[in-house]
Amino acid sequence: MSAQDKTPDAERSSSNGFLLALAALIWMAAMLWSARATITGGGDAEMEVTSTAYALPGAVTGALVGGAAVALALITRLTRRRELGPTVRFAAATGAGLALGALGAVAIITINTEGWIYAVVGGTVAAAATIGGALAGFRQPRVLAAVCWAAIAVFLVGFVLNVFQDPVLKALGSGSTEASQSSAANWFTFLQSFLSGLAAGLIAYGVLRRFRRRAAGEDVAWPLYALAGAGPGLLLVVGEALTRTAGSRVLELAGKVSELELVVQRMLSGARFNSALIVLFVGAISATIAVGRTIKSPEAADSKPAVSKPAASAKRAAPKKSAPAEKAAAETASAE
Repeated sequence: MSAQDKTPDAERSSSNGFLLALAALIWMAAMLWSARATITGGGDAEMEVTSTAYALPGAVTGALVGGAAVALALITRLTRRRELGPTVRFAAATGAGLALGALGAVAIITINTEGWIYAVVGGTVAAAATIGGALAGFRQPRVLAAVCWAAIAVFLVGFVLNVFQDPVLKALGSGSTEASQSSAANWFTFLQSFLSGLAAGLIAYGVLRRFRRRAAGEDVAWPLYALAGAGPGLLLVVGEALTRTAGSRVLELAGKVSELELVVQRMLSGARFNSALIVLFVGAISATIAVGRTIKSPEAADSKPAVSKPAASAKRAAPKKSAPAEKAAAETASAE
């Protein structure tokens, strides 16, 4: 039986994603609540537009992870009853993401049902959740679960660093001058991206190893460890692409508020993309290094049987040599 034929059994034994779905839903709800609070907290129309542009990327990323985790939990439950064909599996996963995305869109559109900008944001959130759900249609549930857990770890790293942003900036050299503040801010962004990528790679590795233990040693190929580590960065890249395409009208409207706001939006967009690439590559490299430390070289694997065989044969040969000697001694004693 091929590895793909065993996939449903592996899902039943190692992809129980209800806890993951709960954590992802909490994250998505937090992002939507934060976006809604940020948008409604604006004092005038211009502030409301710029606040919407600032809140859009976080809501999109949360919807991506939420859609993937919820769809994965649904597929896990369905495959416990019977095996799903590729078409049914993909349709169920995509439908779960679409349903969750529709709920997320309602949370944004109801801010002002007459404003087209909220319809654009709601549609972008729904599209993100649908794309995330479609990812569960692929027959790699362990890898997707590891990616979702690693993405949540990336969110937690960013949250903790932003809570302690002031002391961290001071430690990075932020002072009273604009040059020192700008330099410290750049180092802070890089530090957050690097630590996020490191956490993504290690968490993805740990989740896949845990699945391996639960599946009685059945493991995924080592390149999939790298893919799982790079997964959160890939989701950030996809989220940025959705923000620039589906949500482009929001960013364009925010850029029309002033020339300064246009520059800020472009800088933030470039910074998010660069940060996503850092998370992607650091996550892939750290996961690869982690799994590489557990892979034994062919020479080491071949040397163990070569050493053990002579020892075992020597133990088996010892009784054979002593039997004739004992027999001769018995015959001599009887002759006497």
